[in-house]
Parts: sequence; C-alpha cells; structure tokens
Amino acid sequence: MYVPISWLKDFVEIDIPVEEVARLLTFAGLEVEEIRYVGWPMPNESTSFKITGLSWDPEKIVVGEVREVMPHPNADRLVLCRLFDGRQEHTVLTGAPNLFPYKGKGPLARPLKVAYAKEGARLYDGHKEGQVLMTLKRTKIRGVESYSMVCSEKELGISEEHEGIIILDDDAPVGAPLADYMGDAVLSIDILPNMARNTGMLGIARELAALTGKPLKKPETPLDPSGQPVEELVAIRIENPELNPRFVLGLIRDVEIRPSPYWVQRRLRLAGVRPINCIVDATNYTMLELGEPLHAFDYDVLLKRAKGGKVTIITRTAKPGEKLVTLDGEERALDPSQVLVCDEAGALSIAGVMGGLESEVTEQTRNVLLEGAAWNFINIRRTANAHNLHSEASFRFSRGVHPALAEEGVRRGLYWMAAWSGGKVAPGLVDNYPLPPEAPRVEVSAADVKRHLGIELSAQEIADLLSRLEFTCEVTGENVTVTPPPFRMDIGEGVVGVADVMEEIARLYGYDRIPETRIADALPPQVGNPTHTWEESLRDLLAGLGLQEVITYRMTSPEREARLGVEGEHVRLANPVTPERRVLRRSLLASVLDVVERNARLRETLAFFEIGPVFLPRGDDLPEEQPRLAIAMTGRRHEPAWDSPESPGLDFYDLKGVIEAMLTALRVGEGVSYEPAEHPAFHPGKCARVMVEGKEIGLFGEIHPLVAEKYEFGERPVLAAEFDLEALRAVPPRLEVESVPTHPPVLEDIAVVVDESVPAGEVEALIRQTGGKLLADVRLFDVYRGEQVGEGKKSLAYSLTYQAPDRTLTDKEAARIRAKIVRRLERELGARLRG
Repeated sequence: MYVPISWLKDFVEIDIPVEEVARLLTFAGLEVEEIRYVGWPMPNESTSFKITGLSWDPEKIVVGEVREVMPHPNADRLVLCRLFDGRQEHTVLTGAPNLFPYKGKGPLARPLKVAYAKEGARLYDGHKEGQVLMTLKRTKIRGVESYSMVCSEKELGISEEHEGIIILDDDAPVGAPLADYMGDAVLSIDILPNMARNTGMLGIARELAALTGKPLKKPETPLDPSGQPVEELVAIRIENPELNPRFVLGLIRDVEIRPSPYWVQRRLRLAGVRPINCIVDATNYTMLELGEPLHAFDYDVLLKRAKGGKVTIITRTAKPGEKLVTLDGEERALDPSQVLVCDEAGALSIAGVMGGLESEVTEQTRNVLLEGAAWNFINIRRTANAHNLHSEASFRFSRGVHPALAEEGVRRGLYWMAAWSGGKVAPGLVDNYPLPPEAPRVEVSAADVKRHLGIELSAQEIADLLSRLEFTCEVTGENVTVTPPPFRMDIGEGVVGVADVMEEIARLYGYDRIPETRIADALPPQVGNPTHTWEESLRDLLAGLGLQEVITYRMTSPEREARLGVEGEHVRLANPVTPERRVLRRSLLASVLDVVERNARLRETLAFFEIGPVFLPRGDDLPEEQPRLAIAMTGRRHEPAWDSPESPGLDFYDLKGVIEAMLTALRVGEGVSYEPAEHPAFHPGKCARVMVEGKEIGLFGEIHPLVAEKYEFGERPVLAAEFDLEALRAVPPRLEVESVPTHPPVLEDIAVVVDESVPAGEVEALIRQTGGKLLADVRLFDVYRGEQVGEGKKSLAYSLTYQAPDRTLTDKEAARIRAKIVRRLERELGARLRG
C-alpha cells in the first residue's frame, strides 16, 4: 500500500522526519519497504530504508502561470507559451496536447497554473523508458530558443503519465517553490492480513497518532441533503446475512461528470490508483481514505431496468449458469457459491470484487446510487481467486472490513461527489444491517502484562495505551476490561483475545523498549520426535554418500505422473494454483525424475534424492499420506581427469552399492536380500526388489528405455529407486559388537560353477550358513561366463575368511569347512567346484 505523507497530515500532525515515521510504523507491525520522495529534499545520511525518488530544486522548479498559448512559427505540433514565474515572463516551447485547445485564442481570461522548470533543473526524461535523469540545457528547436519547460507528472516523478503537462488547481501560488506547494514522500507499506483496519489513510494515521501521542483529526462529513428521500426510491433485500451482514445505499442527483481537482488526481496517482472522473475518483479516494470500498451505479440505468418502479437491490448467490460482463469487458461465468449484487432484472456486480459493465458510471450519468457494504471475507477471497480478479476492493474485503465502516464510507463518498461534481445529495440512507457483529470483551491485568511481556504497567497505564487506539477500557483495581472499537475485527475472545490485546500493548509500548529477561516459567517436558530424527539422519547419510537432496512440489498433474506409468485415482485440489498442480502426487519418484529432466541439460552427472509423502485417496476422507524415499542417478561414475579421461557410466550396480551402503549404515545389513523383479517403469533384467526378512521395502533399477523416451534425459541411462520409509523404519536395527580378533585368519578362494538362473546372493547365503561361526567373511570377487564352464553356466569366485576367536585355525580345519561348503552347494544347487 502506498501512503503519501501529505495525506496522513490531513488526520494527524507530523513534526518528525519521514524516516522516523517509517521506523515507528515498522516497529508497530506496519513494515515500510520503501520511501519514495516526490519533490521533498531527500535525506543526506544513509538509513535502514530503501530510498528512491527525486528532489525538486526550490529555485529552479516553481509554480508558473501560462497567460497565453501561441502557435509555433515552424511546427504545427508545438506551441509557445507566454509564462510568468512570479518574477518575469518567459516564452516556453512545448508539445503538450492538453494545451492545444488554448492555442491562438489570445490572452487567457483564466491563466493556467503549471509546474515550471528553469534552465539547469534536474528532471526525469519524459520521452525515455523508466526514470532517466536529465538536466535542462539551453537549445534551439525549430528555430526557437528553449531553455526551460512546463512539466508532466513523469518528468517530476509523480507517475508515468506524460501525455500532457500538469495543470494545477487555481489556488497554486505563482512563483512558489513547487516542492513547498505539492512536494511529498510516499511510504510503501506491507499490510499484513491481521492489519486490514490499516488499509486506509485514516487507519495508518490512527496508528501514528497513537505512537506519537498526537491527537487524531477525524474527517468531518457535512452533507446538505435535498429532494426526495432515498428510502422512497430504493429498497434492499439480503438473502444470506452470513455472506452479507450489512448493505448501505445513498443517492446523489444532477452530477456533472468531469475531472477531479488536480490535488485529488495527484494523491490517487501517488497511492497507485488511476484517476478516471470525479464520481469514480470519489469512490476510490474514500476507499483509500477510510479503507471501505464503495461502488457507484448509474441510477438511471437501474431505474430503466426496474421499468420506472422502485429500484430493489438484492444480494444473493449466483444461479447455475449465470454470467456477468464486468467493468473490464470480460464475460464471467459465475459459481453458485459466489455472491452477487443484483436487481429484479439480474446481476449487477460481483460482490466485493468488481462491478458490472451495464450499470457503470459514464459521461452521460446524471444520478448515482452509491453502495457501501460488508462481506464474508473468506467468500470474497475465494471469488477473487476463482476469477483472478485481485482488485483494490477485493484486497480489502478479503482481509475483513468491519460492517460499521459501510455507513461512514457512503456518507464520505457522497460528500466528495457533491464537492467535485456539483450534485445534490438525497436525504437519508437505505441501511439493511441484519447481522451486527458482537464486540468481544477481554479482561487483562497488570499481572498478565508482566507475565506475557515482562514489563511493569499499572492498570491505568494499560488503559491509557489502549485508549490511544480507541479501545474502550474499564479499570477495576488491577484489571482492565477492554472492548475494541467498531472498526476492529482482529480481536478475539478468551485466551485468544488476551493474546491480541497483549500484542496491542506491546506495539504501543514499543518492542524495542521491552527488556531482555530470562524465562521465569518451568520448561515444558521435552518430547522427542523419533520419526523426524530418523529422517534427518537418513538425509545426512545420503548426502554423505554423494547424493544431493531436492524438494519438489507435492502438487502435480496426472499427465506428468503418467510418463512413469503411474495410474489410479488422484487426490484432486478444490482450488489449484495452476492446472499443472491440480492433484496431489501418488509417486515421489516421478517428482524426482522431473528434476533430473530439468537438470540433465545443465550437468552430465546427477545424483538426487528426496524424502517426502505421497497421497493416496480414501473416498471422502482425508488422503492417506505414506512417506517415501526416491533416488535417481545418471551420468559418469567419476569426473574425467588428466590421468583418466574416460570414465564409465553409472549402471545398476552403482545404485545397488549406494543402497547397500545406506542399509549397512542403518544397521539393516542382516536379512537383506535382492530379488529379480518386473515393473513397467524399469528395464527388464535390470530391476530388483529389496527384501528384508521376506518383506519388500523398496524397488530399484534402470528406467525402461520406452519410459525414458517420454523425458529429456539425454543418452545415458537413468537409475532410480523408491523405498517405503514406514517399512524401512520398522526394521529393527542390529547393533552387534564383537571383540577385535587376536588370532590370524585363514584366507582362501573358491570358484563354483552353477546354472545361470541361480542368484549369487543365494550361493553366498548357503556358504555363510554352512561355514558357521568360523567363517568370518564371504566376498564375491569374480563372475565368469564362457566355453570353459559350458553354455547356460557361470562361475562365481568367492574370497573366504576363516577365523576363530580363541585359537589359530589349522589348514585341516579350514579344509574341512571348505569341503562341507562344497558338498552342500553340490547337493542343493547342483554346483561343482571349478578347476
């Protein structure tokens, strides 16, 4: 939100530097992100705030008076102005189109007040993109000497408007420094959702008055009504008070559609709103002033729709298939959950978001019906998101506007309309208020303040602080009963209300004044989170194995997951951010492969992992969340170097090695086996399931070539794995401790020939089981296939380590163990000893 300091001064006296204003507001929860100077002198010293803008030299940029507009002798698109700067007359050359209507008409009966820049003034170049500084220099243009100029808003840094020069109001003092007349500084404030009361200048001024101790000057709205009362002409019917707790209407007749005074236009532009005409500007000005959005209808259009009868305004939800053309010219299909402002003939506007085109104020409008209302903020937020219509009105209504502001806003809007358009306000208002909110009453004590904030305040001091923000306070001993003012919707009841009041006390007292103290209460019992701790240790472990963690969106689309062959029903989102994120994922591996695809063009070797949930639908109930681990690898085994320019690519066994190292570090080494598996996403013959004591905990392998074609991985194969973390975590770790052997081992190698179909893991398991406790280690170190072992056969060579804890084994003892192993392999697997 953009807040001009000059506008704040309408409501509170400001006698401190702009930077101090920004500091006070920031410490009170209204974070000032930037200060933009528009004419005022910029600070010489550095501050903690971002400072931008342009200072106007008081000697070289002044208020001027154009007394005559004359044609240029050599150019039809240029004019010469006879201008008085308070000291002398100048001939100023310009091409401003808004001066052409005065060309050649002689001395003006009513001179035009303008912003005049003399030779040497520093301004923004109005003909270049962005804000490019320039210095005015003497030159000749089409034979006429030019050394000064009349300025547009862009050249002065007010806005991007540069189609014509600024024509000031008649009260502008000729010769006065322009910075003194209309210089300003604009604060860019981040309005948090709980600060919706401060979406108007009056709200910001109220905060500043409370922080500085200055009195708040509330706006006065004197109306001079005349003619037929509005309640005889208009009626209101609210069908659902939960969605529309209040609706107020006022009427103004005989308006003249014309531009607003320049000071109004300037303030609107500084606040980020484009001026349109005096009626629309009055609604926007009031919204920015009070925080209450208003909407103006062409009353004659409504009267025609009512066929000359009494106009009845109805608020209701949309009917199935109902449509409305909004002010931006778009035809919008309406949902039955969305609230509309209608009459008997149909929809007029989307409540709290945007008006309809048919009843908008135009140049022909003469009578205006003005609406102020309160809406259910959740409904407005959903409606604005559904139509992607994030207007100034929806920004405020979606955060919550108190119904009490509706009447005040309408009266203020009528006041400005009458002042700027010359219209006559009809007596009275039509006010339908079926659901007034109950103001909560919160009781706090000095002891509460001491406990929550650590500061000593008496009950009266607490009441004095809160009274600055217009809270009603009743002091009874050490207790204060607090009632929020009728523009606050952020104060709760009970324990929540106490916390809300404590925040207000802390903001006004000053967060920077609260002393540092040690916690006085007993610490709560420390409850660990074993699941989180285990997952964190797994992350550290995988990172130590050379993998990089990625974190992906949990939202995806069925089409993206279908590339991996993921099928089945997805959990659909009611209000997706984008169509590509409309469901919750069923596969974590699909998300990680998306990351591999995006990075494959940037790096040759990639190794990623992610730990996160997948979501499985359960009918009308909440989805089932299952934790998963996904791993994906592609590229070279190691980076090329000067002594090894060629590096083999990663393959199935590289991934298997990572998995084995992970399981070993998790103490799940015992009982782990790997079995051949088939899966449509993985390459046949290069896929295996990981089993622990007969239960599957994961699947890994090389991505199937047909699946890989649906991605842009590059030429190298992609290896991937996905684990069920619940199953993996359920495996109890084995923490076995053995003493360091004191006797030397006996080392021996054997090679056995088995059928091609016999897994090496099964051979190793039989060797370990037969060797018993004296067989300390078994390691496969060679696999051979060829004519020497026969077709359909393979030779598996193992390194065996025999070792006893209490003695040195003899060769005969080792030979007996080896013979026992060979006999069992021959008997159960049909193996034979090679050689």
